[in-house]
Amino acid sequence: MLLELHIHNLAIIEDISLNFHNGMTVLTGETGAGKSIIIDAVSLLSGGRGSADFVRHGVNKCTLEGHFTMPKNNDLNHLLKQEEIEIDPDILVIQREIYQNGRSICRVNGSIVTIATLKNIGSFLIDIHGQNEHQELMQHENHIYLLDHFGKEKVTHLLNEYQIAYQKYKETLKRYNEWQAKEQEIAQKIDILRFQTNEIEEASLMPDEEEELEEEERRLTNFQTITEALTLSYQALQEGEPSALEMLGIAMDEMKDVADVDQTLEGISETLSNSFYQLQEVASEIFTELDQQEYDENRLNEIASRLNLIQQLKRKYGNSIPEILDYYDQSMEELSLIEGGAHSVTELAEQLKDLKEELYLKGKQLSKERRSVAKKLEEAIHEQLKALYMDKVVFVVEFKKKLDELSVDSANKTGLDAIEFYISTNPGEPLKPLTRIASGGELSRMMLAMKTIFAQAQGITSIIFDEIDTGVSGRVAQAIAEKIYSISLYSQVLCITHLPQVAAIANNHLYVRKETLDDRTTTEASILSENDRVEELARMLSGSETTKAAVQAAEELRKNAKSL
Repeated sequence: MLLELHIHNLAIIEDISLNFHNGMTVLTGETGAGKSIIIDAVSLLSGGRGSADFVRHGVNKCTLEGHFTMPKNNDLNHLLKQEEIEIDPDILVIQREIYQNGRSICRVNGSIVTIATLKNIGSFLIDIHGQNEHQELMQHENHIYLLDHFGKEKVTHLLNEYQIAYQKYKETLKRYNEWQAKEQEIAQKIDILRFQTNEIEEASLMPDEEEELEEEERRLTNFQTITEALTLSYQALQEGEPSALEMLGIAMDEMKDVADVDQTLEGISETLSNSFYQLQEVASEIFTELDQQEYDENRLNEIASRLNLIQQLKRKYGNSIPEILDYYDQSMEELSLIEGGAHSVTELAEQLKDLKEELYLKGKQLSKERRSVAKKLEEAIHEQLKALYMDKVVFVVEFKKKLDELSVDSANKTGLDAIEFYISTNPGEPLKPLTRIASGGELSRMMLAMKTIFAQAQGITSIIFDEIDTGVSGRVAQAIAEKIYSISLYSQVLCITHLPQVAAIANNHLYVRKETLDDRTTTEASILSENDRVEELARMLSGSETTKAAVQAAEELRKNAKSL
C-alpha cells in the first residue's frame, strides 16, 4: 500500500507531501484544483508515461517519490533480484525525475531502472481505474486470467498440469518442425557425404603410399642412368685387369705379412682388411641390384595415374593422405549421426502424436472445469450487480468454442479456450462484448462489481478510482460508495469523487485546493477533521453556497456511513 507521496514541481503542484493510510481515502475539491495531478504522480511512479508537459513552468525538472509497503509476493521478489535491486522486507521506495527536455530517471530502492522495469514493478503495487481508461478488466485477452483467479482452487492444479504438457509439446514440435524445414538440406548433405566417403573408400589409400610411389617413379624414370652407374661400378670393382678388389687384396696381403714384423703397421693392415671385405659386400650388392634392374613402362604409367588420383583427393579433402583419411573418418561419423537423426525423427513424430493427444485431454479437462467455474462467476457477478441496481443486466462468460470443438491447433499457454466477457445491459438486447460498453454509469458499476470479486485475487496493494462514479446519483451513488468501501477492506483504496455518498463513507478525507501566490497557481492538500468533512460534504451537496439543510444532510450521511 502507498504510505507516503512527495511531489515537487509537477504541473501546478509546487511542493506537497502526503501520508496515506489503509482503508479508503477520498480526494475531493473544486474542478481543476489538482486532484487528478496527485493521481498522475502515483501513475508516474508506477511506470506511467511521462513527458516534459508534467514539469512545472519555469523549472528544470519535477521530482516524485513514493513509499510503499513491500508486498508479500514471490514474483515481485524475483523481479527485484533479477534487476539487482536491494530488497527491504518492509518498504519499497520509488523515485522519478522528469526533465524539461523529456528525459526521465527512475530509481527503485536507490537503483536506477528503466521505465519498462518500473512499470513491471508498479503492476504489483497500483491499479488505477479511470472513467474511460482501458484498464485490465477492459482488455478481453485478460478475461481468461480473471476467470482462473476466481476459480483458482479448482483451476490452478489443472492449469499447471496443462502447461507442463504444453511446454513438452511445444519443445517437441519445435524440434520436429526444425527437422522438417531442414529436410531438403539434410538430404543434400547426406548425398554429398556419401559421395565423398565412397570416393575416398574406393581409392584404398595407405598412409605412406605417396612417398613410396614417388620413390618408385624416380627409379623407373632414371632407369638408364642407374643401370649405367651400377654396371661401371661393378666393372671397376670386379672386372678390371687387374680389378680394384684384386689390387686391394694384394695390398691387404702385403701389409698383413709385415704387420707381424712391425706392430706400428697393424692399424694400416686392419683398415685394408676391413675395406677389402666391405668392398666385396658392396660389389655383391651392386651385382644383385643389376640383376634386379628391370624397366616397366606400364608400371610407370600406373604410378603416374595413381599419384594423379592422390593429388585430386588432396585438393578436395586434405594436404596429405593422413589428412584425407581423417576427413573420411569425420565424414563417416557425421553421416552416421545424420542418418541416425533421420531414424529418430520418426520416433519424434510418434512422440509428438502422443504429446498432442495428452495436451488435448488435459486442455479439455481444464476447459470443462473452467465452464463450471464460469457459471459460478456469472452468478457472483449478477449478485454484485443487483446490489448496484443492475439486476436486469445479463453477464455471460463466452467460450468461443464448444467443448467438443476444441483443438490443439488453437493451444497456447492458457489452454485451448478463447474466453471473453459478454453482457446485455437491457432486457431484450443481445449480448455484446464487455469492452464495448458505452454508458459511463454502467461501465462504472460493471467495473465495480467485477473489481469487488477480482481485486482480492489479483493481490494489488493499492487501487485508485479516478472519478469512476461519474454519471450516477441517488441510490446508485450510495450503492457504488458501499462497493468501493467493501474493496477497501482488503486493499487500500484512493478515490477521486464528486459524489457526497462516496466521500462520506471513506475512512480518510483529503481535500485538494488551488491557491494563487505571487501570481503563481499552486495546489495544496490536507486531511480533513470530522467537522471539516461535514462542511465539505455540505458543499458537495449544495454547491457554492452551503445551507443549513445541506449541513444536516451531510451529518446524516456521515452518521449512516459510520453505522455501516
